[in-house]
Amino acid sequence: MFKLESEQALLAAFRPRDRKIVELPPRLGFPLAVQHCFAWTHPAGGRVYVVFAVKGGVPTGIAFDHDGHGPLVPHMCDWCHVAGPGTQVGLLTARLNSKKVLGVHVCSDLRCKQRLEDEANRRGASPLPALERLLERMGRFAEEGLGIDLAGANR
Repeated sequence: MFKLESEQALLAAFRPRDRKIVELPPRLGFPLAVQHCFAWTHPAGGRVYVVFAVKGGVPTGIAFDHDGHGPLVPHMCDWCHVAGPGTQVGLLTARLNSKKVLGVHVCSDLRCKQRLEDEANRRGASPLPALERLLERMGRFAEEGLGIDLAGANR
């Protein structure tokens, strides 16, 4: 769990290049206590945002572009491993730099956390092991794919 004290703290979780495109959800109150991760979609669509923290790391934000829904054939989310049609699981992309884009097949609304919690509740199990794996996968994408230092350097 981590706490974001202000809008500035939330924006500071994102890379400098992404801060200018982040639009916060309406009526978001601070301080914001986040358990595992916090995700939201741009009100007009087209973008999805997530803020998370790996164990020992600082809050890390990723801004994704989303160009719509894919085909209705089932896909599996690379992060939470929940399957769904193209309207629920699709390709989200994040800019590595001005010339390169990196994509990942994930839940289109980035509500992986809620899906894992719902699944665990149906089974009567704890969601914590699945949520820890989710954070590891998010962190691996951010660190290895986007080159984000999860300890917070250079942000």
